[in-house]
Amino acid sequence: MSAVANPATVAECLRMGAGFSQGDRNWIVEQFATLDARLAAFHADATELEVSVKDREARGQKVTLECWIAGRQKIVTTSSEEDLRAALNDARDDLRRRLNDAKTKQEPRHNKHLRELGQPGPGQVADADGDADRVDAETV
Repeated sequence: MSAVANPATVAECLRMGAGFSQGDRNWIVEQFATLDARLAAFHADATELEVSVKDREARGQKVTLECWIAGRQKIVTTSSEEDLRAALNDARDDLRRRLNDAKTKQEPRHNKHLRELGQPGPGQVADADGDADRVDAETV
């Protein structure tokens, strides 16, 4: 896998939605810092996060964390924990799990089409027809 030139981070990609102010941003970025390792695989300019809360500090509050990554389906996680910090952590942990699941589904072992086509192995070169049976002349 190639390294991303401008990796996404929570600090760069997070928007504050309803129920939060810009004054809340710094401590929420700190709460979500563990997402940075997972987001680093994506380009910052193609990744967006938005956190919002409905009925903040009231019984039945609901925290929503949305994640948009170009070329993928939007991921939405929610939490109804009564403590705001616990609700943020719950939504964050769910997003991390769902990002891991999405990554796993795109790997060849979980993608029947890629498995059937096969990937060129070491010492093999695929030609324009996708024929990976030829061996590189320098390795013979």
